[in-house]
Amino acid sequence: MIPPCVLHEDEHLLVVNKPSGWNTHSPAPFAGEGIYDWLRHHEPRWANLAIIHRLDKETSGVLVFGKTPLANKSLTEQFERREVSKRYELVTDRPVERDEFTVETDIERVGERYAARPLTKQGTRAETHFRVAQRNRDQTWLEARPTTGRTHQIRVHAAHTGFPILGDPLYGGTATGNRLCLHAAEITFSHPASGQPVRFAAQTSMFCSAASLLRRAFIHPQETDCFRLHHGAADHHADVYVEQLSEWMLAQARQSLSADRDDDTVAVIHELGRENRLRGAFFKLLQRDVRRTKAEEATPKLLFAAEAPREFVVRENGLQFHVSLNEGYSYGLFLDQRDNRRRLLTGHVAADFAFRTPHSALRVLNCFAYTCGFSVAAAKAGAHTTSLDLSKKYLEWGKRNFTLNHLDPEAHDFIYGDVFDWLRRLAKKGRTFDVVLLDPPTFSQSKESGVFRAEKDYGRLVALALPLLRPDGILFASTNCATLAPEEFLATLEMTVQRAGRRITQQHYVPQPPDFPITRDEPAHLKTVWLRIA
Repeated sequence: MIPPCVLHEDEHLLVVNKPSGWNTHSPAPFAGEGIYDWLRHHEPRWANLAIIHRLDKETSGVLVFGKTPLANKSLTEQFERREVSKRYELVTDRPVERDEFTVETDIERVGERYAARPLTKQGTRAETHFRVAQRNRDQTWLEARPTTGRTHQIRVHAAHTGFPILGDPLYGGTATGNRLCLHAAEITFSHPASGQPVRFAAQTSMFCSAASLLRRAFIHPQETDCFRLHHGAADHHADVYVEQLSEWMLAQARQSLSADRDDDTVAVIHELGRENRLRGAFFKLLQRDVRRTKAEEATPKLLFAAEAPREFVVRENGLQFHVSLNEGYSYGLFLDQRDNRRRLLTGHVAADFAFRTPHSALRVLNCFAYTCGFSVAAAKAGAHTTSLDLSKKYLEWGKRNFTLNHLDPEAHDFIYGDVFDWLRRLAKKGRTFDVVLLDPPTFSQSKESGVFRAEKDYGRLVALALPLLRPDGILFASTNCATLAPEEFLATLEMTVQRAGRRITQQHYVPQPPDFPITRDEPAHLKTVWLRIA
């Protein structure tokens, strides 16, 4: 299904409503995908998307991408000739005396900010027309129409004129703890093919939770009802993580909560439940040493709701999975791997990177299979899967997930045992696979193979897996080890492949999905990469 953020698509254009909190494009190689990167890798027909203009990360609204050389050329020229009309909406809590006025200045960069300066011949001229749309006792709503396109232009001009935008402390605005109240409401230009005027508009709620609006931009409720609803400091409330699981929430925090609504964290959870019309919430205390935590201590407790099921079914990418809140620390599905499961389901990894073998002929080995989420996605697409895990309980859970999705577990292989031991056994038997999936725990220990630590032993794991990978097969490698940097992780994989006498011919690094936003205060935890290996 098309993501909800898409407003319009034709042969030449893709128009979206970008939510606040999502970059237009990735600011750095491992800093998380921008909406452009995510869209470009989402559908094969979007592989050649081009950025024509940008919006600040915290600004929401209409964003236009080109799909063809004709569109790219036409739109670029229209922007350069200032033939594109843009209308923004903003809110300020400062008085605005005039009803309508134009601000014209130079703009120059000063550290992390931009500043308005008197016009000079050598400067970068910027012009914005403002009009008051509505006044009330505490706030003023304005329309802004920029005739030039300088970075932070509207924010700089609003602050320069004495009414910084609400939620913009960088330019002197009152901090809200939610979002920058600036929205690109409308854009008008000539269609690159027909030459006729086209107008695209989008609405937003300035005061709805920015975290909720971000998720609504790319989560299709008919397909998916389980995702990270609030991600710590990235969503303006540190050390609190909330996941939507069907009609319920699972909240996790590093400190115990009071059931009192005056508790700040509890208030956030209640508000998320209200906005998303959820029935209730469970709470789990995050433990620093999971391995030493007893199951009963890690099992979530009901925070609010008259009654709630401990086991139920969630929906992801059109698939269904059993989850249980009676199983201690984990409930049966790692939500940060949703986009990677979709890649198995569709056979499309990224722009210009797809499975070459038809799903009906595909052989997939899923190591550390847990409850077999990857296997279900691959099998639903037609592949034959082998799921390997050290836990009989989780493999049985995985078989239930197969049955839930109308897949016959008897038509697939489930192997109970130590992954390292079985990789050697399968290699001796001459077994090979088109796709090998490696998503080990950060730390594990078994009688057969001893201790595994991802930051030290990932290369050893890959070396054992490579003999099972067919020529031009795909290796998926993943870790959430916080002490293993992405650069080091990729270097380990490349060195191991080279030492095995093989060669990486395609590579796509995947950060965690956008419902797990990456910020300076909330760094990335998940590192995943897809490799085609000759």
